[in-house]
Amino acid sequence: MAPRGLSLEEKRVKLLEIFHESKDFYQLKELEKLGPKLKGIVSQSVKEVLQSLVDDGLVQGDKIGSSNFFWSFPSQRGAIMQGRLKQVKDAQTMQQTAEKDLRAQIAVETEARVDGPKRTELLGKLAELKKAHVALLNELGAYGACDPVKVEETRRAGTLAKEAAVRWTDNWSILLSHFVRQHGAETSQIRQHFSVEDEYEDIC
Repeated sequence: MAPRGLSLEEKRVKLLEIFHESKDFYQLKELEKLGPKLKGIVSQSVKEVLQSLVDDGLVQGDKIGSSNFFWSFPSQRGAIMQGRLKQVKDAQTMQQTAEKDLRAQIAVETEARVDGPKRTELLGKLAELKKAHVALLNELGAYGACDPVKVEETRRAGTLAKEAAVRWTDNWSILLSHFVRQHGAETSQIRQHFSVEDEYEDIC
């Protein structure tokens, strides 16, 4: 069975151990050699692990001349952890204060809403008003066709329909005149051919 590879967190811990055990400064290429040799970290993953430690502030880096050097000391990690612990404690204190304020507000509101004749009367009126509101909404829905907006939409649709009907009856009159002039056909014959009844009239 092949040995299990190191997880990212395990690689981070082991790479930090190289810095803390030696208390020295390193370049990336040096760490890529020491990682596999001392801690079993695959050389190709050293750069990624190192960058994650730099991003978290656990490893410091700086450019000296044309080379980049990295370092980390045990005391530095301790200071970072202390800083993070302080942030967590400060956040906890703020949340506890906010919770205390909310509980105080709840107590005040609860005290103000003690059941009594006046409150019961007001709640009854509120319930009646809600029912009346629902009834009015239902009534308004029943007369929705009288809504000014809907009435205007219907009027506009009727106007457009009439304009279209007039346009098509005009086209029929033009077509009928054309056949009569060009072919000398009788109007009745043309009507019969196109199944247009005698009762048909143009829309004015």
